[in-house]
Amino acid sequence: MSKITALFQELRATGKKGLIPFITAGDPHPNQTVELMHALVRGGANVIELGVPFSDPMADGPVIQRSSERALSHKVSLHSCIEMVKTFREKDQKTPVVLMGYANPVEQMGAERFAREAKAAGVDGVLVVDYPPEECTEFAVLMKAAGVDPIFLLAPTSSQARIQEAAKIASGYIYYVSLRGVTGASNLNTQDVASIIPQIREVSNIPIAVGFGIHDAASAKAVSQTADAVVIGSRIIRLLEEAPEGEAVQSLERFIHEIRTALDS
Repeated sequence: MSKITALFQELRATGKKGLIPFITAGDPHPNQTVELMHALVRGGANVIELGVPFSDPMADGPVIQRSSERALSHKVSLHSCIEMVKTFREKDQKTPVVLMGYANPVEQMGAERFAREAKAAGVDGVLVVDYPPEECTEFAVLMKAAGVDPIFLLAPTSSQARIQEAAKIASGYIYYVSLRGVTGASNLNTQDVASIIPQIREVSNIPIAVGFGIHDAASAKAVSQTADAVVIGSRIIRLLEEAPEGEAVQSLERFIHEIRTALDS
């Protein structure tokens, strides 16, 4: 059983919902990433999604695009991200870490090498935004063989066929994109989420995490009524941008604690 699967079983047994924050590796500076990851855990995160910076993040809005640009200006690469996870594991062996990014860096490294090095560093899952499930059976098999959960995206526009394909090869959790648009959009409709999630559950018992458009305790709580976990990304990146110098870690921990408290209330 993977670390992510075991976590969701534990959450379900205790009646709790998962909290999955996203940060971009290397933003605002590579030296801060591991410290920020530990702050997320102290605040109450269950899983960390660590973004691999990319020059053309097509699914991401301007906030996360800026974070990628800042990280890339510091020469952060896929290899850098794997090394950050390795350092994080020196103090935290428990919290699952998912690398989230785009196909180009993975293919440049080579999928077999990526699977091997990611697992050795302590990566638990991988979500490649531009890998559609119906074309990724071989990749999913490779990741599972290495002990890394392949996680796939579904969206309001996903066909029943794509939902079935994702259910067939995904493990860990399915990431449901809650709106039509890029990260950071604010037009979250919780009724839409509540109506589509049952369609996914009809063909899969894999936990469902919902992201895009969740920006505060109220929206996280509302989405958690039907999802197994909530993902928060752009709001966190913006918080790090706006935090006074020297206060980013404390601000992040407080914010995550607020979301955790809302989910548990």
